[in-house]
Amino acid sequence: MRWLGVIAAAVALAACRHTPDEQRIREAVAAMRTAVEARDPRGFMQYVSTDFTGNDGQVDRDGLHNMLRAEVLRNESVGVTLGPIDVDLQGDRATVHVTATLTGGSGGWLPERGSIYSITSGWKREKGDWQCLNASWERKL
Repeated sequence: MRWLGVIAAAVALAACRHTPDEQRIREAVAAMRTAVEARDPRGFMQYVSTDFTGNDGQVDRDGLHNMLRAEVLRNESVGVTLGPIDVDLQGDRATVHVTATLTGGSGGWLPERGSIYSITSGWKREKGDWQCLNASWERKL
């Protein structure tokens, strides 16, 4: 019976261990993808810092939110397929590289529009949570 107590203690310790930062960032990126597909710009924006800037200052946080709203209004169905997510941690900062295939349309079996983007984003830890601070995206196809 003593071994049962040891196993229970090990399980409890494993449950208390916090999620590594790289995994937390990957989960945030995945949640942002899910929010876009769910047509939920507000859900996406909860991972975007209040001082966000995009494409070298061309887009601020409000501009990004408006872009997402416009895509939701324009497309009945939105799809996002992410390639491998590369995370480079530097203390309380991180750089993320990913390729995203975005599709949209009226919700039929085949999408009516689609593009592939190369995305590089900078992240920072804010009050224990990871927030996207900046991003640049370039259309590849």
